[in-house]
Amino acid sequence: MDRRRAASGGADRTRISASGIWSKARLGGLSLVAATAIAGMAEAQTFRFTNFDIQGNRRIEDATVLAQLGVAPGAPVSAAALNDGFQRLQASGLFERVEIVPQGGTLVVIVEEFPTINRIAVEGNRRIDDDALLSLVGSQARRVYSPEQARRDAAALTDAYAAAGRLAATVTPKIIERSENRVDLVFEVAEGRTVEVERLSFTGNRAFSDRRLRRVLETSQAGFFRALIGSDTFIGDRIDLDRQLLRDFYLSRGYVDFEILSVTPELSQSRDAYFLTFQVQEGQQFRLGNLTVVSDLPEIDVAAYQDQVRIRPGQVYSPGAVERTIDRLELLATREGRQFVRVVPRVTRNDRDLTLDIDFVVERGERLFVERIDIEGNATTLDRVIRRQFDVVEGDPFNPREIRAAAERIRALGYFSQAEVTAREGSGPEQIVVDVDVEEQPTGSLGFGLNYSVEGGVGVAASFAETNFLGRGQTVNLSVNTGSQSGTTALSFREPAFLDRDLGLSFGISYSETDNDNATFDTRTGALRFGLDFPVGEFSRLGVFYSYADDKLTANDPGSISPILEADAGPGVVTSAIGYEYSFNTIGDGLDPTRGVALSFGQEFAGVGGDTNFIRTTASAVGQRTFRNEEVTLRLGVEGGALTQLDDENSRATNRFFNSQRVIRGFQSRGIGPRDDGAEDDDALGGNYFFAVRAEAQFPIGLFPDEYGISGAVFADAGSVWGLDDTAGASGTVDDEFFLNSAVGVSLLWDTQIGPLRFNFSRAVNKRDFDIEQNFDLTIETRF
Repeated sequence: MDRRRAASGGADRTRISASGIWSKARLGGLSLVAATAIAGMAEAQTFRFTNFDIQGNRRIEDATVLAQLGVAPGAPVSAAALNDGFQRLQASGLFERVEIVPQGGTLVVIVEEFPTINRIAVEGNRRIDDDALLSLVGSQARRVYSPEQARRDAAALTDAYAAAGRLAATVTPKIIERSENRVDLVFEVAEGRTVEVERLSFTGNRAFSDRRLRRVLETSQAGFFRALIGSDTFIGDRIDLDRQLLRDFYLSRGYVDFEILSVTPELSQSRDAYFLTFQVQEGQQFRLGNLTVVSDLPEIDVAAYQDQVRIRPGQVYSPGAVERTIDRLELLATREGRQFVRVVPRVTRNDRDLTLDIDFVVERGERLFVERIDIEGNATTLDRVIRRQFDVVEGDPFNPREIRAAAERIRALGYFSQAEVTAREGSGPEQIVVDVDVEEQPTGSLGFGLNYSVEGGVGVAASFAETNFLGRGQTVNLSVNTGSQSGTTALSFREPAFLDRDLGLSFGISYSETDNDNATFDTRTGALRFGLDFPVGEFSRLGVFYSYADDKLTANDPGSISPILEADAGPGVVTSAIGYEYSFNTIGDGLDPTRGVALSFGQEFAGVGGDTNFIRTTASAVGQRTFRNEEVTLRLGVEGGALTQLDDENSRATNRFFNSQRVIRGFQSRGIGPRDDGAEDDDALGGNYFFAVRAEAQFPIGLFPDEYGISGAVFADAGSVWGLDDTAGASGTVDDEFFLNSAVGVSLLWDTQIGPLRFNFSRAVNKRDFDIEQNFDLTIETRF
């Protein structure tokens, strides 16, 4: 049976005799033997020892003991010096008990060594695993046990639990005695309950509600899923991040005088919850006034620089918009070959009309150069992944604004929990050293889950994702999705800095199949895709790609399906195509955080080998804006596509458009578009063209607490799928003319920690007799 005793307790016992014996037995802390304790002995009394008798030491050599004692054979030693030697032996951490006994010319030193640690273990922990806790322990197996170190280790483990929100956790070091003066060191953990943020509130806020501000912070308020939510745990260090997030939120919306007066965490009487209150002072919202470019440099064409100012008077002031304007002006100076030109914003405040006039002053900056860039803390991530976030290299002119922008890009990678970029003077007054200090965080994820849709039924999903593969900044995704009627396996890879430039290289391979007893045909498709993408503007990118697909269509009942579909059945058909995609997106990252647009346009040209020849064109435009102090989000989108055959063949069903692309809600995936009414199942044929316009407004639902993540939406969709190359071979009549289907509906959105849920309830407004409605739709994706 284990014999455990506390590793940090025990009483001190000191024994002193007139014959000059100092002894001390201790289990834990160190008590000094004061010189005054040798009363009766003269201060000037000296000893002279010619022999030394070391007793009790088994691992520690005699020479080590004498070295700590500091007494030389035959040399006179005072009582005070002998006491100092005793203290050094005690403080060495090697001995649990020390006695010094002068016997004439012989000094007897009796020691009891601390035991050796046999093994170290942690017990009682469930929330933090053994490896994470043991990495914080300074004590080591096969080393001498130290009660002081054991206490420090216990404190470090307690701090780890406090950082995880378990302030009531206790860690007690215990020792289990083993043979041969060995002990097992065991840290017994009582984790206690997580201390949650029971209420997260704000005072002084008028422009934005508590509900809106809670969505800004990293900390969240405990709710129904508190057992699964990590961000509702109170962590003191997270408050600094929340303060910065809140400050950035207000500044980006023109509140230049915003202040956080205090953040008050109040612990409940039961010590299992915090009430966190942010006291803020918003101030007034400012807009942009006059915007001018000025310069005393004769070589600067002010008019050319003024043309680079894209922000306009009347817009809400945003530091990000001003920074981007400065970047454009300095980039223009660089293109003109002008070094050390800096743009400094000079702001004039107009309190009467709440505007800020900004003069962008183009001036000559200091002659400073980047001597080197030092990177520390990246154990996995390669230096070059961090260095390519800088637009400057060693020897380039130093630009403080560019260094700040590089720091933001490093943080945006998502590879690091902390990333600090600072500048200091280098080897000379004109040299600057840039220091990058990062702390890495996990970048991989492994997910297993369930998904469900009304049409597709229940499915199982598994995925692996790594956004910093082998520390090279590459992204690898592997996903397997299986359902009752379909299955897809896909592998993708992306290199974001091909050839060390802002050039993305991507590769993907996938295999999918459908096996639906309710459908007229099944499909099997294997595909490859290679692509390159690069920036063509501040918010836009252009991508080019090559794709290869081998698809096969099999009729479930050849005698009953439409001849138009049956013509596509048979051996596999190869599609070899090249194409391009252009995208422009300012939603969430534009000049105004309350509004933005996302545009896309792409074309695919099939016929680069293979069996098919066509051009597929798609385009979309989405606008988003928030209202009522950003409580309501309105989205309006337009989308369309066209499939044009380049030979005399009819388009294939696998290439045509169906409502499965979610043209409009309120109808099944094959519920709209051309249909052969002479076929047994009124087969949907798809169309060469589609068009859709969608409008949606999302808003909070006051019936539910904020922390439940429940919101509502209303939507209205209208669209059409139409057009076939030839309908003469149909079994019956085919209506492939343009018809504008439409539907309206309401949605319940539930942003849970186990996955997003969306419930759509819709009703068709305009439809044909053969169109198939879907009045309810539920999608679930759960990860665990």
